[in-house]
Amino acid sequence: MENNALIEFTRDLIRIRSLSGEEGSVVERIVLEMNHLGYDDAWIDQAGNALGLIQGHKPGKCILLDGHVDTVSANPDDWNSDPFAADIRDGRIYGRGSADTKGNLAAMVYGASQVDREQLIGSILVCGSVHEEVMEGGSLQLVIKENQPDYVVIGEATNLHLNRGGRGRAEVVVETIGKSAHSSSPEVGVCAVHIMMRLIEAIESLPSQQHPFLGSGSMVLTDIISDPYPGSSVLPNRCRVTFDRRLLLDETIDSVVSTVKQCAQSANIECVVTVLNGKETTYRGYQMQAPKFFPAWLLEEEHPLVQQAYQVLTELNPQTEIKAFRFCTNAASSAGLFGIPTIGFGLGKETDAHTVDESISIEELYQAARGYQAIIQAVLR
Repeated sequence: MENNALIEFTRDLIRIRSLSGEEGSVVERIVLEMNHLGYDDAWIDQAGNALGLIQGHKPGKCILLDGHVDTVSANPDDWNSDPFAADIRDGRIYGRGSADTKGNLAAMVYGASQVDREQLIGSILVCGSVHEEVMEGGSLQLVIKENQPDYVVIGEATNLHLNRGGRGRAEVVVETIGKSAHSSSPEVGVCAVHIMMRLIEAIESLPSQQHPFLGSGSMVLTDIISDPYPGSSVLPNRCRVTFDRRLLLDETIDSVVSTVKQCAQSANIECVVTVLNGKETTYRGYQMQAPKFFPAWLLEEEHPLVQQAYQVLTELNPQTEIKAFRFCTNAASSAGLFGIPTIGFGLGKETDAHTVDESISIEELYQAARGYQAIIQAVLR
């Protein structure tokens, strides 16, 4: 494998800023590299995803490798070096998106290119997906519908272990309604914030659901807004909060909403509970609209995809373990919505994502590329 070329490609991706909705330049760079590496075809789809195809010598199954190209923002004042310089220090590449998840995407692009096509039955599709940070799996749904993959590998941080499941996520909005009054006469009004404070306490006292493999569900308050705001000499008559709800298997929008409503009823509190409706537009003008509800998923350990991947990964690293994602990924679509056998594999730790001075190990970058190559060869041999 061209290690220096892989490093420089990874650094190029980091240097190109690509917030959600601004991924056009990095997508073009990915397609350019795919063409340079001899992919049979490389293109940009309607949503703006970068796609590269490698055909084997015989028709067969299709394996899709996906890593998202968009990143969260980075304030240079908080970093010890320029977050978009892709500096190398002590065997690590620093920069926004290095771990989440441009390093893994670069490793996928190169790992797939090293597969011996004469030993390959089927096809490889490598995807640099857009807009994942704000709508997990949204743009990937188009890729799945248009290309119908049989297997999916999600390139997110697993610390080079093999993941066969992951928690889902929902954005739950709760609103309480009070009665406005002049703040000099609070006794004639009802403060919606005070009602919400009681409701938050009741919700946070709910026991966490548990799954023996995926871990615990959770419900974390992420924002609170009162209305009117600013409330000059007036009691707010509305208060709205958003909860980040981490989902386990078999949960639905109705079950999540019902749990909150039952909690409110037990506390004798009236409220409105909904799952936020997401509406996003990619840099190419492709519109995605759906509830911000991204299901949990779990592939049985005995599934051939898990076993084949585990066998070859343990040959590369005997310490490889089978685990699950704690954060939500594009697998919420591939596995959670479409039911496609899906696994996760990638360099870095989940806790590396979205951090100041985000970085990846160059040695792990090589290992990830070899791992992706090995998985492809095991599945499509």
